Amino acid sequence: MSFSLEPWKVTDIPDVLKYANNKNIAGNLRDGFPYPYTYEDAKCYVNDCITKGDINQLCRAIVVNGEAVGSIGIFVRDDIYCKSAELGYWLGEPYWGKGIMTKAVQQLCKEAFMRFDLVRIFAEPFAHNAGSRHVLEKAGFRLEGVLKKSVFKHGNIYDSCIYAFVP
Repeated sequence: MSFSLEPWKVTDIPDVLKYANNKNIAGNLRDGFPYPYTYEDAKCYVNDCITKGDINQLCRAIVVNGEAVGSIGIFVRDDIYCKSAELGYWLGEPYWGKGIMTKAVQQLCKEAFMRFDLVRIFAEPFAHNAGSRHVLEKAGFRLEGVLKKSVFKHGNIYDSCIYAFVP
């Protein structure tokens, strides 16, 4: 399926609300991604991406047929971790399993390595999130470890994983 990665625009807010307000997405992300996901949440997120620009981060809308159906971002760390960046993403459920996210991860990682002085990009999916783990593996990330009982989400304790891409 054809898609593009585009800088966020205020006009993307209704699309973010439409696709992000999904319990299945929020259940696999940090608590900063709420459910229910409100118009105000979408507005704050999009405006934050616009305001911060590309200084120490790359945040892009995943656009299909003119609609922002997901988000992907790479965030450069600081202090002793300044050569590393964290990858995060979500995609509207109607677009799962279509190969979009694997290609988006590869595309944004390539741009991040060109733009920033990085040696490593990592991601931390929940261990039970097979879809996200598969995306990372197909994009060339390697599992570095499983963190036992490291996540507390919706009253449950879960394992999480550390994946990294080190060219």
